[in-house]
Order: sequence, then C-alpha cells, then structure tokens
Amino acid sequence: MNKKVNTLLFVLGATVYNILVAIISFVILMLLYIRFVIAAIPEANHSWGFTLIFILSMVISFISYRMLFKYLLTKIDAEKYFDPIFIKKNLKKD
Repeated sequence: MNKKVNTLLFVLGATVYNILVAIISFVILMLLYIRFVIAAIPEANHSWGFTLIFILSMVISFISYRMLFKYLLTKIDAEKYFDPIFIKKNLKKD
C-alpha cells in the first residue's frame, strides 16, 4: 500500500473510532442519568440533561481521540507511512 491509501484508511478508521466512542459514551452517560437523576427526582424538568450528556459525550470522544492520536504518533513515524493531508502550494510563478 502507498501513503495515500494509508492516509485514507487512517482517516476512515479515526472517524469510525471517534463516532463509536461518542455513541458509547452517550449511551453510558444517558443510562447513568436515567438511573440516578431521573429516578431520584421524577417530577422535575430534565430537559437540560440530554443537551449536557450530548456535549459531554462529544468532549469525551475528542479527548479520547487526541490521547490515542498522540500515543500513535509516538509509536509510528507519520512521515514514513502517511501522506500529508494539507499541502502548501507555492502560488509564486518564476
């Protein structure tokens, strides 16, 4: 495989990982919210909970992705295996 294929596979894998972590953390946080907050205070307004849980799951996903990415960069030489996604192009013509 060449660098472009490796880069594409890495981006696809990272995207799938990020989505899965977000979904799993959302489900876990929602179950905890239902178990402890809604069960404890059944007649209160709980509309803020879904928004907070959604934001927290995105934050957890982002932090998890960053930690895994930093770990992988220490183990893998990115320049050797991956093609740069954003390339600086010279706009000057001689």
